[in-house]
Amino acid sequence: MKIKQIKVNNFKSLVDFELPLDKFSCLVGLNGSGKSTVLQFFDFLSQQVRGDMTGWLEKRQWKPSDLNSKLASKQNIDFEVVLRHANHFDVTWTASFNCRTLRCTSEIIHWNKNLIFEVKNGKYRILSLDQQKSKEPKPIDFDYQGALISQIKASQLTQEILELKKFFEGLHTLSLLEPERLKKPTRHATKSLGLGGEGLSAFLYQLEEKERYFIQEKISKIDPHLKQFNVSQMRSGLKKLIIQEQFKETTLEIESRHIADGFLRLLAVFAQLSKEQSFFLLDEIENGINPERIEFLTDTLVEARPQVLITTHSPMVLNYLEDDIAMTAVVYLYKKQNGATQAVRLFDLPSMRKKLNFMGPGEVYDDTLLTQLLEEINDYVQKPETVSRGV
Repeated sequence: MKIKQIKVNNFKSLVDFELPLDKFSCLVGLNGSGKSTVLQFFDFLSQQVRGDMTGWLEKRQWKPSDLNSKLASKQNIDFEVVLRHANHFDVTWTASFNCRTLRCTSEIIHWNKNLIFEVKNGKYRILSLDQQKSKEPKPIDFDYQGALISQIKASQLTQEILELKKFFEGLHTLSLLEPERLKKPTRHATKSLGLGGEGLSAFLYQLEEKERYFIQEKISKIDPHLKQFNVSQMRSGLKKLIIQEQFKETTLEIESRHIADGFLRLLAVFAQLSKEQSFFLLDEIENGINPERIEFLTDTLVEARPQVLITTHSPMVLNYLEDDIAMTAVVYLYKKQNGATQAVRLFDLPSMRKKLNFMGPGEVYDDTLLTQLLEEINDYVQKPETVSRGV
């Protein structure tokens, strides 16, 4: 499955917000337009099926009230996610999340237009595809956080609901990568590196051979001197990362605390991509990385197995995209006068598409005064078909 569209209302600056997505998508826009907020929302979605909203908030050092938009007085965050199944039909998950109770008080899942799950008025029901007759709802007599499916036993869920749940469990974001976190020895590993990459050394320690080979192949292409990475376990149980470099007959071993920040960032991305997952998110991919390596990283993400969503401020990153990919991948975020974040595919705008005929995607972006795009965007949003046809 791939997410093809989300609708969000009342999550931070995301008010009446809609976002189209492709297999690879890239968010651009001015500082403060909401790019990081969008990544946070996807992490919020993933946490719904994991259930521990309290722990998630603590990890981010947020209060429940931080989730609500300050632009509205509502308590609930409403969202709809439309996914395209591999068998060419849509799966829709609609829910309303209460920020006080930290749970979805209503949920509906449609599988190819068939209702398969519903939460309403303190009751829930699960419907199989071959039994679409009305089924008596059951009272919710157990505690839960996030989505109700996070606490229902797998044996009670249908294969369709389990597939949807697995998709969101396989969503991983590296939105807060920091060199100091990446360099620290760590003890325990999970399926994710953590928001800031704090689990890198332990994550690398428990990799399977094919996953290590994937990473090794990537790092050898960005620098021929980088021969391999090793992770050793210290007496304390902490895992320590060491990189080996080869210069003629000399082999150098470098501990993580002395490894270049940009290389650690690349290593973290390749490490996360080595694992099976459904959706991968990365904030500001150009941070600390030189242009030649950014091109390789961009190509890797475009060709990656999972669906990918990145953000960037760099026209150079866009220039590494083929025009046909950029047409659907590049989404421009902006804020309305009331402060609400909105989204539009950049090359759906007539002036942007016209420039793309004789410029690269990044050159178009660099040649555009973004503060003056709003008038054209407003016209497009009001009458997209007319504007796109040049009428």
